[in-house]
Amino acid sequence: MPERQFIKIKIEDRVALVTIDRPPVNALNSQTMSELAAVLTELSQNSEVKVLVLTGGGSYAFVAGADIKEIDQLKSPEAAEAIAKKGQAVLNQIEQLEKPAIAAINSVCLGGGNELAMACHLRIASDRARFGQPEINLGIIPGFGGTQRLARLVGPSKARELILTGDVISAQEALRIGLVDRLVPDGELLRQAVGLAKKIASRGAVAIKLSLQAIREGLALPLEEGLAREAALFAQAVKTDDMREGVRAFFEKRQPKFQDR
Repeated sequence: MPERQFIKIKIEDRVALVTIDRPPVNALNSQTMSELAAVLTELSQNSEVKVLVLTGGGSYAFVAGADIKEIDQLKSPEAAEAIAKKGQAVLNQIEQLEKPAIAAINSVCLGGGNELAMACHLRIASDRARFGQPEINLGIIPGFGGTQRLARLVGPSKARELILTGDVISAQEALRIGLVDRLVPDGELLRQAVGLAKKIASRGAVAIKLSLQAIREGLALPLEEGLAREAALFAQAVKTDDMREGVRAFFEKRQPKFQDR
């Protein structure tokens, strides 16, 4: 992969650790978002990678938000809409990946950082992390998908409360309301996030892809149509070599050795 200024990648055991490293707070400026988009494209095409873990560099922040200096320089509604759509497109890339993306949230996770975390398929947080959508304190609203994904994750009422007050909440409260999936001691975050990623990576890639597809597409459909989509994708899974290996391993009482086909 080419050298990048703000994104670092380490690949080991089929897991790609993607670190946003833009001191001091890993704010998402246009260059960082462009680099992240390129990294996502490359990793999506890399057959040696089955799961991604996204985290923030340093100890202060996962991502403290979008770059406020760039927001201050916006000169027209058209420019503002363009930057919002660019951010949304990059986060949509994460959500639509055929490989799971796990957010390992090491500390402050605000604004665009929270929007980034919500686009990931799973969220593991340090017990000292803090979360919020404080855009209202700047006289603006979330623009990278926060009004939409937050309501879907924690319900519209709690989303309205967080967005309208701009309040910052603890990791414990984020777990309680369903904003994150798991809390771990601060020093254990990366070990446990990567451990979860490796566990998922030991499963068959086709079943992983079809599972993500069924959930993503089903959420946009009425239940009856979602069930029909699930059945069609189940039929695709049954045709795979991995299914035959999984069934054989079950009857032979051993761990399956999936070949991702």
